[in-house]
Amino acid sequence: MFSIDPESGLIRGARQVLSPHCDARPGGAVPELIVVHGISLPPGDYGGPYIEQMFAGNLPVAAHPYFATIPPGRVSAHALVRRDGQVVQFVPFGARAWHAGVSSWQGRDACNDYSVGIELEGSDDAPYEAAQYESLARLIAALCAAYPTLARERVVGHDEIAPGRKTDPGAAFDWARLRARLKEPVA
Repeated sequence: MFSIDPESGLIRGARQVLSPHCDARPGGAVPELIVVHGISLPPGDYGGPYIEQMFAGNLPVAAHPYFATIPPGRVSAHALVRRDGQVVQFVPFGARAWHAGVSSWQGRDACNDYSVGIELEGSDDAPYEAAQYESLARLIAALCAAYPTLARERVVGHDEIAPGRKTDPGAAFDWARLRARLKEPVA
């Protein structure tokens, strides 16, 4: 079971790799939306250090030819759920992570301002692991308990807030499985 300290915005017991790629939420904005992403670096490779290095700002561009194709810029997410279900936190939930880019949800732009970004280690066309769905459901439950402005019904994919620009978490992500799990009590 995860628990979140709403004051610090940190997950108790999770591994922390804090990213410099974040800032304060503007004008009293609070988390109201959870955005699910999918990521692997290089694409289709799992378990390496590169996601953490990218979010921490020290991705070794020479380590793989694909890394040279990543547009320059600073990017982060609040948390990453690894293939084995391990959760790594990069940005405290009260801060603004830079995960959504140009985005809109229900007519409201700039989703980074009011959302939590959770990356799943994976790709659009490969099934995600059972441990990831379990950890994601537990993390969402903990977020909703810590922040009353969040609700289990306000969970969307990156593709939904940036249609035509983003495709993650992809067709392989089982939304029905997650939604069913979110309706169950999370132990």
